[in-house]
Amino acid sequence: MHSPIAKEGFFFIIPFVAAFVLLLIFSRNYVALVIIFLITFFLVFFFRDPVRIAPEGENLIIAPADGKIIKLEKIYENRYLKENVTKISIFMSLFNVHVNRVPVTGTVEKINYNKGKFISAFKDKASLDNEQNSIIIDTGRRKIVVKQIAGIIARRIICRISEKQKVRAGEKLGLICFGSRADMFIPGEIETKIRLGETVKAGKTIIGVLK
Repeated sequence: MHSPIAKEGFFFIIPFVAAFVLLLIFSRNYVALVIIFLITFFLVFFFRDPVRIAPEGENLIIAPADGKIIKLEKIYENRYLKENVTKISIFMSLFNVHVNRVPVTGTVEKINYNKGKFISAFKDKASLDNEQNSIIIDTGRRKIVVKQIAGIIARRIICRISEKQKVRAGEKLGLICFGSRADMFIPGEIETKIRLGETVKAGKTIIGVLK
């Protein structure tokens, strides 16, 4: 059964619900009650996990995160793929759904977590210097890299998949708490379906098609 709230969110939500109930019973401090209610409401909103049905088709690249396309460029990826790639960056604000999803169907070859800084996710340096979790997926035709990147507020990256696991485009990958960014590095030719500044939805928006 699908939960409308990401399971990781209950770690944050339950203490505030408990505090609200205790204050309501024993204190009736209405200012504190309002503050706790608003925080709880925000946490429920932030950790929402709507149902997403991934589009079907061969060689599709699906958005791994909700948010705005802030980078769409050709670069040389020198850490994992060591070749020319299309880099696509998605910025997630506090108001976006933060559940991440697998962008392509394939096998998880490697997952590499790196501690780092907490630079604003809008800045280019965030892709290199921030706390991040890099996932290399082998589609059978080529390998792509998707990065979960912490932002200036985010302090927790959650990854639900593991190495050697077979994954399908659109299934849940993990979550980043409280504002963040997702980068994709795609080698070879792709037919892009998005443009700079466009808003996308994880597990729903088609980013492109592998050629």
